[in-house]
Amino acid sequence: MKSTSSGLFCALLAAAAFGTSGTLAKPLLEAGWSPVAAVTARALTGGLLLLPLAVLALRGRWAVLWQARGRVLMMGMAGVACTQLAYYAAIQTIPVSTALLIEFLAPLLLVGHAWARTRRIPAPTVLFGSVLAIAGLLLVIGPGALQPVDPVGLLFAFCAAVGCAVYFLIAARTGDGLPPVALAASGLLVGGVTLAAIGATGLLTVTTSFGELDMFGINAPWWVPLLLLAVVATSLAYAVGVTASEALGSRLASFVGLLEVAFAALFAWLLLDEKLGALQILGGVFILAGIAAVRAEKSEVPPPQPLVTDISGEPASAVRTQY
Repeated sequence: MKSTSSGLFCALLAAAAFGTSGTLAKPLLEAGWSPVAAVTARALTGGLLLLPLAVLALRGRWAVLWQARGRVLMMGMAGVACTQLAYYAAIQTIPVSTALLIEFLAPLLLVGHAWARTRRIPAPTVLFGSVLAIAGLLLVIGPGALQPVDPVGLLFAFCAAVGCAVYFLIAARTGDGLPPVALAASGLLVGGVTLAAIGATGLLTVTTSFGELDMFGINAPWWVPLLLLAVVATSLAYAVGVTASEALGSRLASFVGLLEVAFAALFAWLLLDEKLGALQILGGVFILAGIAAVRAEKSEVPPPQPLVTDISGEPASAVRTQY
C-alpha cells in the first residue's frame, strides 16, 4: 500500500484507533490497575493477537525477521516501551495536558531531524503547517497545558516525544522486506516483555484487579476493556500506523498522528460524557489545516526537464549533460 491516499486512510485510522486508548483504559485504571500494568498487558496482548497475522505475512521467511532485528528492537524498546514509560513517569509530576503537548511535539523533532540531515531549511509550507498543527494541538488539549511545572516531569515528557519520533522513523524505513504487521507484532512483544521486566524489578508500581468493573455505566468483566484496548488501540493502531508511515514517510504520518488527540477528545465526549468545547473543535480544524500544508509540500514535484539530445538525435546520458 504505497499510494498517498491509501496511506492517509491508514494514518487516519491509526490516529482514531490510538485515540481510543484513554477511553478504553480508564475503566481499568479506575478499577485499580496501575498505568504500567495496563500498558504492559496492552502491549503483550496486542502483540500476541497480531502474531498469527505476522506469521502468515512472513510465509516462513524467518531470515527477514532476523535481518531486521535492529529495527524490531528499536521499535519495541524506543517506540513502545520508552514512549509509554516516559509518558507515565511524566504525568506523575506534571499535568496530563502538558505531558501530551510535549509528547506530540514529535513532528517538530522530525522536521528538525530532516533539517539537520539534509542541511536544507524546511519549505515554508512545512513551517506554516507546523505552526498550525501545534496551535491546533494546544487548542484541543487546552491552554492550561502551558504552565510552570516540575522540570523532571518535563524531561520525561520530552523523552516520550523522542520515543514517539523514533517510532515514526523506524516505521517509515523500508527495504528490509519486513511486512508492517510483522514489525508491529514483534515490536509490541519486545516492548511488552521489556515493560514486564522493568515492572518485575519493583522500580514501578504494578497493581491489577480481576473483578468486575464499571465500563461506560455497565458492569463488565476486567478482560473486556483490556481486550478492546489490545484489539483496537494496540493491534489495529500499530499495524495500520506502521503501514501508513511506510506509505507517507515519517514526517507526514507524524502530523496526521496529531489527530489522535482530537479523536481522544471526541471518544471521551461520546462514551464518557466529557465536555467537547468549541475550542477543541477549532483545534481539530487547525490540525487538519497543518496536515494539508505539510502534504502540499510533499506533493510538490519539480517540472519535467526537457529531453537533451546529442547531435545524432539520440538522448544524451545524464553524465554527458553535466559540466
